[in-house]
Amino acid sequence: MKLLKSRALTGPGVLEYYHKYGWKALVKDLLHDILGSFLFAMGVVYFAENAPFVPGGVTGMAMIIHHFTKATLPGLGIGAITLCINIPVALCTFFLLGRVFFFKSVKSMLFTALFTDYLIKPFGFYPQAATNPLLTALFAGALYGMGLALIYMPGSSTGGSDFIIMSIRKLKPHLSIGTISIAVDGSIILLGGIVFRDESAAYNIDAVLYGILMTFVSTTIIDKLMYGSGSRRMLQVISDKAQDISKAVMEEINRGATLLDVKGAYTGQTHQMLMVVCSKVEVTHARRIINMVDPKAIIMLSTVDEAYGKGFLDPEE
Repeated sequence: MKLLKSRALTGPGVLEYYHKYGWKALVKDLLHDILGSFLFAMGVVYFAENAPFVPGGVTGMAMIIHHFTKATLPGLGIGAITLCINIPVALCTFFLLGRVFFFKSVKSMLFTALFTDYLIKPFGFYPQAATNPLLTALFAGALYGMGLALIYMPGSSTGGSDFIIMSIRKLKPHLSIGTISIAVDGSIILLGGIVFRDESAAYNIDAVLYGILMTFVSTTIIDKLMYGSGSRRMLQVISDKAQDISKAVMEEINRGATLLDVKGAYTGQTHQMLMVVCSKVEVTHARRIINMVDPKAIIMLSTVDEAYGKGFLDPEE
């Protein structure tokens, strides 16, 4: 705990962060917050709020509380309830995630609460949400996921389970945000089956299934938007003509390559392995080049979520 506290208090502050990256970073963060909060609120207010199921996370918990309090406390909206739940969670994870992430998240939380409770409601909602839960789950998940992805991109969150998710990812960076979200949000979705049960049944399995569907759609959208746009393909090629292949790749598709010495476990013979990272469009061209130079080459193709550096994404982003 002392280490985490020291890291949070001695890490870069908010002013230092924006001084380093300039006012454009702040404008970019605000644009992501505004558009992301707009889409997020559309998913919640237009569709999910009037549906017989809930998504996972703190938003789902806030919707459950709102379901029971809207008659007695009509002025207490989902956004306000979410903020009340987020406060203790945010404080508990502050030392792990640091000051910059905490500030960005609080800013995003305020935007999402404002849009959810005030700026979206005057435009109405999807009136068939209760009678057409399938379409509601699909569109709510899509809008919800797009909004969260836009908020996540500049390194922020909407608080609540997002703090927990980001904390877990900080400790386990190999896990994707979507995978962690499914694990964390599952308990809230299961609770929705009790809340929206019929009088004749003790549990509403349909509410759980639709909640799972909405969460699946939203997490898929999050992963695709966050990692799909920057994803690349990595070719690992074992060949006795690796240098010739690298030269052809650099000349024809203008991609750098790395050569590694490898040894076959069975034969004990030494070969060279070529490693090339390229875009999805360039994969077919690269494979054609490899087959032309050495038809016997062993080609291994894998996906890289993000690639930073010259010719790829800016490492400062």
